[in-house]
Amino acid sequence: MRIIGNYKDDQYEYKGVEKIRKIVRAVVLDEQNRIALTKINNTDKFGIRDYYELPGGGVQKGETLLRALSREMEEEIGCEISVIKEIGKIIDYYNLILRENHNYFYLVRVLNRVPSRLEPEEIERIEAIVWVPIDEVIRLYEKMQNILVGKLVKQRELPILQRAQKMINSL
Repeated sequence: MRIIGNYKDDQYEYKGVEKIRKIVRAVVLDEQNRIALTKINNTDKFGIRDYYELPGGGVQKGETLLRALSREMEEEIGCEISVIKEIGKIIDYYNLILRENHNYFYLVRVLNRVPSRLEPEEIERIEAIVWVPIDEVIRLYEKMQNILVGKLVKQRELPILQRAQKMINSL
């Protein structure tokens, strides 16, 4: 998958990298071409978290990227999906937890709705799943605060959303 960006963490002090994590994320289109976003709202070691984020999560040992993507979409947003296209890869860093992330982004479409299966920490962190037109999603991201973990999410996902917007407009 093509690397779209490599973003350093300038919000938290660098103390090295202890773990590299593979993560799958998706720009998920529903029947009305709206995009799924997770509304994050809680406080933890990163500070106050109040922002939007694309759905996704870690790839488990022995899992392919596409299998992990399907599992994460079912668990987090309650959707079985079909992959339309690869969007790209973003490498980013979370200095606070000593982690380098390899994020693989896909453009996907909802096939069926199923019950979501959020893990306890996701229930605590995710306030809601919202479905928003892509133009509005980009405006939401452009308005996100440029501090702490919200800035890290914005710098990781806004370039992906802009690429996805072009792909969606050409469907």
